[in-house]
Amino acid sequence: MIEETETIEEFLVRHSADVEEAVRTAAAAEIMPRFRRLAEHEIDQKSGPHDLVTDADRLAERYLTDRLGALLPGSVVVGEEAVHADPAVYDALHGDAPVWIVDPVDGTRQFVHGDPGFCTLVALARGGVLLGSWTYAPALDLIATAVRGRGALLGGQPLRAGTPDAGRALRVAHSHPDYTTDEQKRSLLGLYRDGVEPRACGSAGLEYLAVARGELDATAFSWEAAWDHAAGLLLVEEAGGAHLTRTGTPFRITGGNALPFTAARDERTAHRIAALLTEPAGEPRVPSAG
Repeated sequence: MIEETETIEEFLVRHSADVEEAVRTAAAAEIMPRFRRLAEHEIDQKSGPHDLVTDADRLAERYLTDRLGALLPGSVVVGEEAVHADPAVYDALHGDAPVWIVDPVDGTRQFVHGDPGFCTLVALARGGVLLGSWTYAPALDLIATAVRGRGALLGGQPLRAGTPDAGRALRVAHSHPDYTTDEQKRSLLGLYRDGVEPRACGSAGLEYLAVARGELDATAFSWEAAWDHAAGLLLVEEAGGAHLTRTGTPFRITGGNALPFTAARDERTAHRIAALLTEPAGEPRVPSAG
């Protein structure tokens, strides 16, 4: 619990491990017991057949909401499922209180299909500034954390994104065609050209982790939901990377961004991808839904 005279930055130094424990416990109690064991009645659709929610999402978010709120009194929680139930919850991102941003199961489609490529995402922000980040992939036994100004860690070891190899095509994961409108698909066409190896993304949180690890050069996403991006953006930043919108400004978790936007291993790559995400030129190759 935060001390009366303690700043949020001091709280994070003392309690980052407590947040990690809360994330691990939520996964152990509510997510992993249901992995590859989901009953039909535990799976629902939200906006359509590609937008799924499970009992694991709801119960893990409920646990994290209670636990994180107790760790930092006066904070509020913006969780994906809470916002689905009441969109006004999202307005807390614009307030003065510290905000926990929670995606209980990022990659729910993968989770439902028994694919281990899902994770739990938690970030702490205040006034639109990201301060702490936790990315936990329980089925892969991976935990990545970051605190603003103190670097990023993977399994407790320093994490550096590095720079792409000179002369090699950039590896870029972009919004999956199943989740994009025709207009958004057109805006991503700039990636389909020589010098880029684009592919559809899986869990956004794990794609950000891949960038922070130097396994992926950049992402290109066409939606703003803070729970999908907040943890990963800080992780990439603290690993030495950068993020930019189509207009060349950093992505804001409070919204109003020029989309799509990119997060990349270094600033030079971010600028290159952001430029490709402007009006596509020439005859780019057409993406598939693969």
